[in-house]
Amino acid sequence: MIFSHGKLLLTSEYVVLDGALALALPTKWGQEFFVSDHADGKSLVNWTALHKGKSWLNATIDYRTGKVVSTNIPESAAFILKVLMKVKEVSAIQLKQDSSYSITTDLQFPANFGLGSSSTLMNNLAQWAAIDAFELNETCLGGSGYDIAVAQEQSAILYQNQPERIVHKIDFNPSYTKDLIFIHLNQKQNSREGINLYRSKEKSPELIEEFSGITRRVLEVQNLECFSELMTLHENKLSDFLGIETVKEKHFENCPSFVKSLGAWGGDFVMSSKFSGYEDYFSGKGFSTVFTYQDLIY
Repeated sequence: MIFSHGKLLLTSEYVVLDGALALALPTKWGQEFFVSDHADGKSLVNWTALHKGKSWLNATIDYRTGKVVSTNIPESAAFILKVLMKVKEVSAIQLKQDSSYSITTDLQFPANFGLGSSSTLMNNLAQWAAIDAFELNETCLGGSGYDIAVAQEQSAILYQNQPERIVHKIDFNPSYTKDLIFIHLNQKQNSREGINLYRSKEKSPELIEEFSGITRRVLEVQNLECFSELMTLHENKLSDFLGIETVKEKHFENCPSFVKSLGAWGGDFVMSSKFSGYEDYFSGKGFSTVFTYQDLIY
């Protein structure tokens, strides 16, 4: 069995694409990967995708002809086919035409949580096939690659992808993490849309450095008040650049704490801190899925 942790990006969402220094954390939940092979000469992959042990996708793929033989969800099976054909192209050890494979994946969190259902799959496949997970992810999905780095390091990391990829494992456990909470916004945000909006805007080296500077300052602060100020600063700077209202302006204008978007704006998780009656407050706004830092972060 192969396992990869999910991820949350605390700083430099979007701007990490252009080389900003980012802080990312692994989640306790991730994705498991099981495989067996049979030298039967049939060149088939029997793929079963589970969520918490319950099957949602079944597909039989002929990797010799590059076709989906059968499936219950054609769109998802087409993506699996695309990834497997790339694995076949670059792997020296897997998907050889004298064998068939039974592959089962088990995702431990709902796919709409945005914690890395795709990146954990890419990393698991790359480990199995002994290929470069960053290359596989870039070819099949794109993005900055920070999520692959989290899956590989199984640790909090500092990540930068320009001018070259730099990954530093760090011990991120300041005392104020006991006060941090994560709230799910009840939907999966399409990160492609947000990235396209970001890509359409003119960036400057100064802008990228501003967010790198915030990331560095996050590592230095020792109390919740200073951390909250940095998160508010980060949110406001990115809001001004993107021309999008902050999540606090949109959903939580009267919240007594900071609220910061994590990853693609408009969905997935946001971060805040505990205050008196916080569970009732967020539930009253229609967002009842709330986790503490200790619940969610590995």
